[in-house]
Amino acid sequence: MGIMDLFNRRNKGANLPLSETRAVAPGYTAAVMAARENWISGASGLAEVTAAVQTCVSLWESGLSLADVTGTDLLDRRTLAITARALALRGEAVFLIRDRLIPATDWDLSTRNGIPRVYRLGIPEAGGGRSENALAAEVLHFRIGSDNVTPWTGTAPLRRAQLSAQLLHEVETALRDVFKDAPLGSLIVPVPEGSTEDMAELRRGFRGRRGASLVIEGVAQATAAGMNPNLGKSPDQLSPDLERTLADKMLTEAKGAIYAVYGILPAMFAQNAQGPLVREAQRHLAQLVLQPIAGLMAEEASEKFGQAVKIEVVRPMQAFDAGGKARAFATMLGALAEAKAAGLDVQTIKDAESFIDWADE
Repeated sequence: MGIMDLFNRRNKGANLPLSETRAVAPGYTAAVMAARENWISGASGLAEVTAAVQTCVSLWESGLSLADVTGTDLLDRRTLAITARALALRGEAVFLIRDRLIPATDWDLSTRNGIPRVYRLGIPEAGGGRSENALAAEVLHFRIGSDNVTPWTGTAPLRRAQLSAQLLHEVETALRDVFKDAPLGSLIVPVPEGSTEDMAELRRGFRGRRGASLVIEGVAQATAAGMNPNLGKSPDQLSPDLERTLADKMLTEAKGAIYAVYGILPAMFAQNAQGPLVREAQRHLAQLVLQPIAGLMAEEASEKFGQAVKIEVVRPMQAFDAGGKARAFATMLGALAEAKAAGLDVQTIKDAESFIDWADE
């Protein structure tokens, strides 16, 4: 009796035909894994691997990791950097609250009135992840770009501008293929006619040499083509004429669109950018992009930690006009001195500060 008879003994006893059960549709598992990977990492072909996108992601990561956090020790710089990268590429970041914040790679959730109630989290581990269920109060869920249809999810900037991202992806891919496969610097060189063996040997000598002469043309072929070799035939260039394709202009504009989506002024990366422009771009990034995100994160952390949490990005990035602040401070001191000399009371001065937005929120 063979080893397979041991597994088929039940069927033999029941006089049933031998059957072997197999999983059907062998490509189904691969399709599900590919769809899941696409959901986790973002839709393919959206330029995540381009230098423009990674520059924006790095600016978000560096800027947010510089933030001053008050009210908790769990949001350390490493966690802030992970959060910034996840928000930039995926639009949301989820952490399990334990003695520290544990990042989740995948999650499902249940909602009530659009508010998450329960999570099933995929926790990364070396050698394979594990799954853990947690209540919403045990989970930090940061998200940006939410809409009223699915307020419990976030949307990455690239997903909100897929056409521009696809354009950048296609342009850079096309340029990569040109510089990879096109015969750049290759020539068709006319030479005096020789024997068949000599011409074949000469052609073999240039074969496969990129940037050299790939084809040797005899003067007899040139004459048959209607060209007079006595006038002096110049070599024909085989390199593609990229200038007429406007590839450089399209690449610059596609990059600029991606920079703008991430809240970074495209002029910051111009070759003639000066210091004031770079500083203004940094202020724009800190004040109108990263600080609102930090405010959303602080609200989520305050709700889950049960204590007030503040995340400040503008001051650590020095994203303010130092000279203007100094002048404003000097003006304020002069105004306070004049108010004191005029005999104004403290409440009147406080009311004036509130009117010009100098008071704390």
